[in-house]
Amino acid sequence: MRLRPRKRVISRRRGAPAGLLILLLGAWGALIPFIGPYFNYQIGTTQTWDWTVDRLWLSILPGAAAVLGGLILVASTTRRSAFFGSLLALAGGLWFIGGPSTSMLWNGGDPATGAALGDTGTRVLEWIGFFYGTGALITLLASYELGFMAALPVTGEAVVPAPVTEPEGRAAREAAVPEPATRSATQEPATTQDDQPTRSDGQPPARRRGRRFLRRPTARRS
Repeated sequence: MRLRPRKRVISRRRGAPAGLLILLLGAWGALIPFIGPYFNYQIGTTQTWDWTVDRLWLSILPGAAAVLGGLILVASTTRRSAFFGSLLALAGGLWFIGGPSTSMLWNGGDPATGAALGDTGTRVLEWIGFFYGTGALITLLASYELGFMAALPVTGEAVVPAPVTEPEGRAAREAAVPEPATRSATQEPATTQDDQPTRSDGQPPARRRGRRFLRRPTARRS
């Protein structure tokens, strides 16, 4: 009977902490371009909830991928689902990092995100908070989860026996059965004097040589 392998079950708490952090970082990266101008934290425009196609590609889509990957990690109970959630979050984090530079390909050589506003320190914090720092943290957590899941021991999985061919099975059965002890047909078991039977009068039995019997001489009657 062939056994069907079961799913590789893992504890839910394995991916919940990192998944929750990835979820929060993805929501931050998707929403900060729209709510940042409320507290003078802005790139490209000073208006709140300013919708553009470039923000869809560079902020909303990677943020949604990170949020979805974090949700899968939080609720994952199998190794396969945890791997999928980690890969999805990893893709979102990498796009947060590489998206602004890649957008120069379709925006005439300038980043489609627009310019950061404020003094030098504020502009540095804006680039880190909008894209590079957020994407780096998501990538770090997703990579950690991928390595952590790969290092977990495999438990709760049925082992499928390998098929055994007929010659191999016959050789294994013959090797398992011990060979009976053989002895030569001409060899007879050695007997001792103690093993010989005795008669009722206490005398040893006569030895048989051919058709004659040798008996001990008895006393002659006078």
